[in-house]
Amino acid sequence: MSKVMIHPAGYHNVREAVDRAFELFPVPIAGRKVLIKPNALRASEAGEAVTTHPSVLRAVVEKVQTLSPASIVVGDNPGMFNYGANEETFTRTGLMEASLGRYQNIGLDSLKVDFNPDFMPAVSVSKIVMEADVVISLPKFKTHGLTVITGAMKNCYGYLPGAQKAMLHKAAGNPARFHEMLVDVYRLRVPDLFIMDAVVGMEGNGPASTELRDIGLILASDNGVAMDSVVAALMGCDPSRLRFLQKARELGLGDFDPGAIEVIGDLKPIPGFKLPPLGGEANIDNPHVQQLIESRVVLRPQADPELCTGCGTCVDHCPVSALSMKEAIPVVDPGVCISCFCCQEMCPEKAMALK
Repeated sequence: MSKVMIHPAGYHNVREAVDRAFELFPVPIAGRKVLIKPNALRASEAGEAVTTHPSVLRAVVEKVQTLSPASIVVGDNPGMFNYGANEETFTRTGLMEASLGRYQNIGLDSLKVDFNPDFMPAVSVSKIVMEADVVISLPKFKTHGLTVITGAMKNCYGYLPGAQKAMLHKAAGNPARFHEMLVDVYRLRVPDLFIMDAVVGMEGNGPASTELRDIGLILASDNGVAMDSVVAALMGCDPSRLRFLQKARELGLGDFDPGAIEVIGDLKPIPGFKLPPLGGEANIDNPHVQQLIESRVVLRPQADPELCTGCGTCVDHCPVSALSMKEAIPVVDPGVCISCFCCQEMCPEKAMALK
């Protein structure tokens, strides 16, 4: 039986809840490489509740440091608004300072990994995701116009650098397939521990809604399916109606049935919590969202000859060998490029532009 902790907390005393989470879900950390992955959707102020609050990240980093001075990396790949702006996103949100010097731009180094060919035959995944001994995920309690909720499982979408996110959005084509694709991303590397920021949550048409709710909770679990089931219940949504939870259970990744989850704390649905449409219409029928996706899908890297020194760093680090040098300038093969934009992240001269 999976367990989910629901612990009262404010940003001023979040460490107490974090300590409790590690007591309930002990993770062997001593001497191991640890990735701590917040939700860093886009550059925003901490008070907008678009990202994991820096107080939660700081408390987790401090806790891990007390358990072991192991190799700790803090990082995420922002969403469609902020490709290639990892440092800007972490700095503006306060996550950079909260990382206590452990931040790394995880978009700089990636690996090509086989994926579900129904969507894409391969994806580029940040290398640290696959190399870390322990992955600690810090999702945010929010709604999502396509998946209804965005929590433990959806936070793994940040494993993918660049416009692959938009490409997978387009490849999915409809909400049900997008839900199923999310499960495929999640199981590339299932995190070992989830600690969710639900001190201030988001309702309405997330994940960047302006409608916020004071909830005053920290959630924790070692099973993302169970955590998201509890999140759905708190939001007043029947978890059995969410296709990504159905798919995850079919694959043996966890269970959303209340009888299969031990809740440590009080599970009280939030009165009047505003959910987006359960069919995903808030995004799939929104022309502005679709235009954004289309604009990102067609982006490709292009070298600025006035800035490029022909050093070949981008060619060496392209996980799918989509770049080659022609007359001392890197040129992309659009048929091979998977829009991970590692070349843009790696370029020491900032010569790679997205066009």
